[in-house]
Formats: sequence, structure tokens, C-alpha cells
Amino acid sequence: MRGVFAYLLCLLPLLVLSADQKQVYIVRIREQKSLHEIEDTHHSYLLSVKNDEGEAKASRLYSYKYSFNGFAAELTPDEASKLSEIEGVASVYKSDPQKYKLLTTRSWEFVGLPDDGDDPIPNRKNILNKTDYGQDIIVGFSRKLDNVDFLLGIWPESKSFSDQDMKPASPSWGGVCQAGIYYDRFHCSNKIVGARYYLKGYEKHYGRLNETLESRSPRDMIGHGTHTASTVAGRQVVNASLMGLAGGAATGGASLARLAIYKVCWLVPNRENSEENACFEEDILAAIDDAIGDKVDVLSISLGLGSSQPLPIEKDPIAIGALMAVKNNIVVACAAGNAGPAWETVSNYHPWVITVAASSIDRDFLRSVILANGVAVIGRTATPNYELDDQNRTLVYAADVVVPGVDKNLAANCLPGSLAPEKVKGNIVVCMVGTMESRIAQGMEVKRAGGVGLILGNLPVMGDRAVYDTHVLPATEVSSSDVLKIIQYIKSTKNPQAVLFNKTRTVLYGVAPNVTSFSSRGPNPFDPNILKPDITAPGLNILAAWSEGTSVSGDVFDNRNVTYNLQSGTSMAAPHIAASATLIKALHPDWSSAAIRSAIMTTASTINNQGSSITDEHGNLANPFMMGCGQFRPVEAADPGLIYDASYDDYLHYICNLGGSTEAIDPSYKCPQEPLFNLNYPSLAIRGLTGTAVVNRRVTHVGSVANTVYNFIAKPPKGITVDATPNVLQFQQVGQILSFTLTIRAVAGSEYLKSYYGFGSYSWTSGNLSVVSPMAISLK
Repeated sequence: MRGVFAYLLCLLPLLVLSADQKQVYIVRIREQKSLHEIEDTHHSYLLSVKNDEGEAKASRLYSYKYSFNGFAAELTPDEASKLSEIEGVASVYKSDPQKYKLLTTRSWEFVGLPDDGDDPIPNRKNILNKTDYGQDIIVGFSRKLDNVDFLLGIWPESKSFSDQDMKPASPSWGGVCQAGIYYDRFHCSNKIVGARYYLKGYEKHYGRLNETLESRSPRDMIGHGTHTASTVAGRQVVNASLMGLAGGAATGGASLARLAIYKVCWLVPNRENSEENACFEEDILAAIDDAIGDKVDVLSISLGLGSSQPLPIEKDPIAIGALMAVKNNIVVACAAGNAGPAWETVSNYHPWVITVAASSIDRDFLRSVILANGVAVIGRTATPNYELDDQNRTLVYAADVVVPGVDKNLAANCLPGSLAPEKVKGNIVVCMVGTMESRIAQGMEVKRAGGVGLILGNLPVMGDRAVYDTHVLPATEVSSSDVLKIIQYIKSTKNPQAVLFNKTRTVLYGVAPNVTSFSSRGPNPFDPNILKPDITAPGLNILAAWSEGTSVSGDVFDNRNVTYNLQSGTSMAAPHIAASATLIKALHPDWSSAAIRSAIMTTASTINNQGSSITDEHGNLANPFMMGCGQFRPVEAADPGLIYDASYDDYLHYICNLGGSTEAIDPSYKCPQEPLFNLNYPSLAIRGLTGTAVVNRRVTHVGSVANTVYNFIAKPPKGITVDATPNVLQFQQVGQILSFTLTIRAVAGSEYLKSYYGFGSYSWTSGNLSVVSPMAISLK
């Protein structure tokens, strides 16, 4: 068995070209051909609109063979128009570089999967032993787009990717190793069994790769791909830490799984002479196509659309690629995005992928501040223990110590060059948080101006437990309410002072998990009748391996290098689910991708480690639009009792019900008619319920006891009734499939659902086992 993991990064400028200039187009062909005929067929199509053989051959960037029959080519708008009119061509559309943007020592133990042989569930053998730690499954990686990734590559020298005592991969593995050609030549191993990189689309849009920034190889130069890959399948490394913080044994969830790398995103300088990432859909599609051809088992994509407007499925390369992967029984786990806490921001919302939100774990990093008036403020940071005596220092507010001419609206943000050294030197500076990308730069500005410490005040939207940074000087980050207290103190006295304690303490605190503020929320912007996200997993301050090709912060002016780093985002959450899927795939090799998704979803928990309901970072009750089914539980997911299965044809049927066409996806499929919420999905969402809705579902018995009875329990939203027919499922054999119908009615007390959703759940129970499905229902 094999598996693949993937990431994407970048929000790219729209390229505007004249009508006679060549652009990259994606072309889909209706007819199916054998693999050895496909490239010749694509060449013949291009030859029909080009002047000669040479021009036709040079124009083609990629032929897509395994995901769908199609190709990417440079065409003028006129050539694209002519090609679209040829019989046999299903669709022709321009590659749009603006659509995509870039989205451990404790987390696995926290979710009940320790790597020390202890069984977290009494009388149940550890899933790691059952699955041999994912041995011989291949996991592939990609890179992120604002909270989206499709291969940043990997740092193969990391101890997390050691192949010690690992046998060679199966001879049936189809991957290749593109090593690169320079000093940083990439090498594969019995752990990293495949590595490819994709530059054709990038270089058509941007020109030749800037090799002072990037490596023309699958090597990771920003850290993200290395971090996520080790979260899924890193070998156990003892005494791992970030500059002494979060120390312990770092390990991936499936530590003996093998890795395949598909790098499609590349560092480029932007207009501000800093760095961003660029990735293009023709390269993305080529990577997914190769992953399918290589026969991977799990594909993890922390990537999403940069646009707030959903694309048609046939023009969304992640949607199409994932659907074709699922057709080939590859599990696809995707990051939900980092656009929270705003509603209707979730990415990767199609029902054939597992959409993963981010939550916290029960570990924190504290550095306290004591004001001279005796008020103590507990801050949080990932900054190591720089030398600073625990003595009172003058405390200044950034807005009061800026150079003349700085915009007053930005004065408190400690922007580069904004602070006056004569007012800052030797003092502790209070700054207000900027963007996630600028926080390290804020500390650098304080240090440049001669400050000895930084107190960074978070925004109200972030809650009390935000993303922590590894600053270049003693620093701590405080909540929005606490920073207001500090600023009020500064303004209340002529000589404000404070102690910023030297040490950062690693502690295990009480309540976890909480859904993070940055994690994108539902409802589903593409189809509100599919509940997204599906699940939540640890994504806040996760320690994992890091690339030595970049600094600890990723900032070009930061010269600190580390081998392990703390990172936050739904891109950190998705690999946890990919690892869980890898283990389930090893345990149940005959299960479909939908069955594995169902097992992960219906066994999740909505209860935190204190026995209360999971909340967000502000203490508000978390609902399914924040966390899907809840926090994943990998041990329970290995034995779910029942599964909600679905096939490739079911997904095509679903697309038909949306009013879409399957012509460009699968020309041989003919659309039937049926209500769209009848897709056999493990959760339930209905927008615009009027009167009564009837929903059909089917479940497969996958337990170990043949004769098993399940009883129906409903906990619907206020003003809604949910009845099941039948309300008892009696299974006579393992593998048996039984259907049931849910009748959902709006009754007295449901009027509030005209303005928003109500949340609840239904479940099938047998003894101590509950197969739980969340629901979200509105009347409008």
C-alpha cells in the first residue's frame, strides 16, 4: 500500500495578456485512450491549431494520463477558441494563477496515540502495533496556499526521515526520484521513496526559477513541507525541541510509513523584496496525476482557493484532482483554511475530501509580565530564553515612540523603520499585533531601535491563545484585554516600568481542545447542504521537523536555524488526519476512501479533556461549522462499528444534482435526478428546510460481531424533529448494508432558524459504541 500527502502556497497576481500573446490553458478530452496513445492524441489536437510539428510539440507542458485525459499547453486565445470547437474536446480554459494561496512531541499523545507501547484504551490492542506503524504505506507531500498547500518539498537529511532498519519499498511502487543537479542534490531513501518537482507552469508564468532563493529539486526551502511530512510519518526522534522549548520525543502518527514528495510551489521575490510562494494549476494537476499513477494511498492537501468565490468543479484543479484520486481509492485529506473566525470561509469543501479544522492541545508556553503597580499578566510565546535580568525596565507604547511622519493608524504596529531609537533604547516596547507574517519583523524593529524586550498585544478576534512566535529578543504575547490594561497603566504614570521574565515555561494546562480562532468556518460556500469542515485535529503550536534551508521564522533577515520548529495552521491539522487515514488504510486495506473518512468522522468527540463540551478560544460553545464532527480519535476510528460508504459514481450523481455537468469530468456518465442531500454522507446539513425533508442514508456493518443491533437516537436543534425509519438496525453479518430514512420536520419554536442554523446530532448506538452524525439545519 502507498500513501500521499500534499500542500500548496500562494496568492498570485492576475496576469493580463493581449489577445495574441500565449497563455497556459488546460484542455480536457472526452474520449478515453490507452496510456501509450494519450500523448500522441494530445499532439494531434495541438497540431490542428499550430503551424507545424515543432511548435505543437514545444507548446505542450504536461499530458494528464491517470486523473483524466487532458493536457496543459501554451495557446493564444484564438488557438484556444479553435481547439474548443473541435469534436472530442470537452473543455478549454485558461490557467488562473490567482486562485490559490498558501494556507509531534505532544499532539499524538494528546489524541490518545502514544508511541511508547502503552494502550490508551483498556482491553484494546494499540493501533500502532496492529498496523506496524504504517509500515510500507507511502505518504506524499505538497505545499500550501494561504492555508493551502501543494508541495513545498522536504528536507531529506532530517533525523525524522531516517530509513534506519527500513527495507526497500515494494517493487510495485511506481514513483521516481528527481534529485536535482546542484550542491544541494536531493536524495531518496527507503523512507523517502519518491520525489518529483514541477516547474513548467511556473516558468511559463514567471520565467526561469530564481535559484538564489529556491532549489531546483524536491528540497524544501521554507520548512512547511518538512514540518507536515514529519507530522504524518516522522520517525521517533528523542530530545527534539525548539531552542529548548517543547522538548520530548518527536514522532509522526504513522512513523514507519514511507513518503513521496510532489513539489509544485516555489519561492519568488515580491514587490516589497520579501518572499512569497507561487504555484500554478497546470503543475498541481501534473503532480496529482503522477501521484495517482504512482499508486499512492493517502493524499493530504493543505491548500485552497485564494478567491472567496467558489469555482465550478470542472475548473478547480484541486476538486478535479481529488475526485480522480478518490476514483482510484486514494484518501484525500485537506486543510480547511486559515480565514477564521469569519463564517463561510472554509476551503476544500467538496464531499469527496476530508476537510480538517484546527484545534489546540493541552500544552502552553508562558512568559509573564509584572507591572510596577503589582499587576501580573500571563503572556504566551515560543521565544527561547534570551539573556535578560528579571529587573524593572521602562515600559513604552510603540505609538508614543515612533519617528515623525509615521501613519498614526499604523503607529502601534512596530513597522520596519518606525521606532525612534532615542526613545526606545533599553526599554520594553508594547506593540499591537500585525499580520501573521509580520510578527517576527515587529520584534526585529524593536531590537533595531535598541529595545530590550517586546510585549505584543493580540487582537480581540484571536482569543487568549493565539499563534506563538519565536522572536529575536525577549518577548511575550498577551491577550487583547491584557494589552489594554498595560497601555492604560503606561498612560496613568510618568514612569511606567515592568519586569519581563527571562524564562519561557512549558506547561500543560487544563482545558483542551479549543477550536482556534484562525481556523476557517462553515457553512459550505459551495454547497451549504454538505456540512464542512468534517473534523478537527491539533493545529496550534505543533512541534515537528524543520528545513535547514530557511530560518526559524522564515524571515529573510533572520539567521537563526533550527531542526525542529513550532508551527500553527490548518496545514498542521491536516497531516494528523492523513496519518490517521494511513493507519486505518493499513488496518483495513479493502476500505474505500469514503469508508475511512466516515470512520474518522463518526468516532470523533465533542468533549474536551475536562469532560465539558469543546469551545472556541473565547470559551463559546463550538458548533459543527467550527469543528465538524469534533476532535478526531485515531484509536476509535480503527473500529467505528458502522460506516457511511460512497462511490465515485455517487459523487458524479451529486455533481448532477447540483445542476452541474459531468461532461468535462466523465463524459460517459449520464445524470439521474434525486435530492442533493441524499449523498450518503456521515453528517447532515439542510439549508432552507420547508415543512418536511426526507433524507436517505445507508450504513455498512464493519464490527467484529455478526449479529449486532443498533438503536437510533436523535438530538435535533430546537424546533426540529428527526425520526428514523426503521429506528432499529438489525445486522446478521459483518459487511451487511442496511438503509434508513430520516424524516426532518420544522415544528413550533423553529422560527429562530430563519436567521441562522440550529445544530444537533443523530446517532446509532450499540452497547458502548455510538456512531454519531452532526447536523446543521436552517429554514432560510
